[in-house]
Amino acid sequence: MSYFKKIALVGFVSIATLSSQSAFASEAPVIGSDTGSGKVLVDNTHGQTAGAADWVIDGAFSDYANSIAQQGYQVSELRDSAGITAEQLDGTSILVIPEANIPFKSTEQQAILDYVKNGGSVIFISDHYNADRNYNRIDSSEVMNGYRRGAYEDMTKDMSAAEKSSDKMQGVTSSDWLSQNFGVRYRYNALNNLNATNIVQGEEGLGLSEGVQSVSMHAGSTIAVTNPKIAKGIVYVPDNLSSADKWGHAVDQGVYNGGGKDEGAYIAISKVGKGKAAFIGDSSMVEDITPKYKREDDGSTKKTYDGFKEEDNGKMLNNLTTWLGKKEDYTTFEALNIPLDKATPLLDFEKPENSVEPQAEPWAQPKAGYEWFNSDTFAPGSYGGPADSDGGTDNPGNSSGTATLDYPTSVKSGETFKVTTTLSGYEANTTVSDLKLGMYTDGGTQIGKIGVGDQAGSTFGYSAPTSVKTDANGKGVVTFTVQVKDSVAGSANIRLKQGSTNVVTEAVIVQS
Repeated sequence: MSYFKKIALVGFVSIATLSSQSAFASEAPVIGSDTGSGKVLVDNTHGQTAGAADWVIDGAFSDYANSIAQQGYQVSELRDSAGITAEQLDGTSILVIPEANIPFKSTEQQAILDYVKNGGSVIFISDHYNADRNYNRIDSSEVMNGYRRGAYEDMTKDMSAAEKSSDKMQGVTSSDWLSQNFGVRYRYNALNNLNATNIVQGEEGLGLSEGVQSVSMHAGSTIAVTNPKIAKGIVYVPDNLSSADKWGHAVDQGVYNGGGKDEGAYIAISKVGKGKAAFIGDSSMVEDITPKYKREDDGSTKKTYDGFKEEDNGKMLNNLTTWLGKKEDYTTFEALNIPLDKATPLLDFEKPENSVEPQAEPWAQPKAGYEWFNSDTFAPGSYGGPADSDGGTDNPGNSSGTATLDYPTSVKSGETFKVTTTLSGYEANTTVSDLKLGMYTDGGTQIGKIGVGDQAGSTFGYSAPTSVKTDANGKGVVTFTVQVKDSVAGSANIRLKQGSTNVVTEAVIVQS
């Protein structure tokens, strides 16, 4: 226990010292380090924090990002206003595109396609149809497919002049991009509260099912396989679905082909040139309950779902990361001599040129003054908006400070150890409040009795909240004492939180 690891998180947040700069301008977080696996880039340039979404690596996608880092990757976040470019993708092993609500420009589509053809990997994480979080009439399934339902000829249909002329809509063209290039298309169905247990096994499933019995869906869509030579379903929703299984706010029949394989895959993959792609039809299985930002339209507190820990969702995502990170020479699934999928049977209105809008868009009217394309109109505490002035713990604003954790890389069950948190780079003589530490297994079970100072806590769970006063140099230190639960062994995590915000999570090995 003499070797300690030190972890720094750039952009650590402070309740007491708020910055006047926007959240967009703050430095992008980086989690973990490349220990041989490579670098993972997570897109945050296409409305990934709009509405209730908080799909950032230090917010409600932090469990997912931490799991990638634990596989030996360095995980960083793309915040460049230029969006996805060949330069940004250079040196990237895997590109993660969480639920996007702003369309890709044609140049971004080309950059993604070239990147994959040349050996890169990308994972698209979508959601159900009409999950239009920023009221721009375009949801994630439409963004990823490349066209708007009922607006195939013109993605700006019914938009105001200001929307049409905004930078967000410049260089955007409508096409059946995803199907034409990756052999899949997100369907515009909306299925609710299902456990998908129909998972392709063994060699046919390319090992992606290992350790996975079930993954969950809470208002999601499925993925049609349109070119079985390069695309393949891995996970399917149950058979014999009825109208009772559609999402309550679905704008059409919700269930298209009665479930099963004819409904399309919940999780699919494709092989394009030298590279790979994966597709998920619901963000719920990826997210966790630690949102960082407030809603950009009205400034209210977000509530996200703890889906990463549900069923075998985390294991499935780990398996996808492993597969995407493996370089393989074959360019079609025909080359593997495994059974190919049948093309998903589609309804007539699913042909892009035949598609119609079941309801007028947007589905709800945004708050007066909010413009999805103009961050100057975003609420305080939101990503891209001004710093929050209320000092609330759900979005405590930004600071130029950093935090480091010192602790043993391995500990023994039943014994105690210390975790020293050092803050630096803060405003002098201010208070950083509501810090708390937890220790838990990969399955989410709390295994540490944690106290502030030299004594361990009395119950398993997070420590009591504590505050740190910075000195004249903007530095502060707080020490936690952790007693590890008896009879546990294996990998675990240590997480520092500030209020409900996940500050940093790192791995530790527990020895029996």
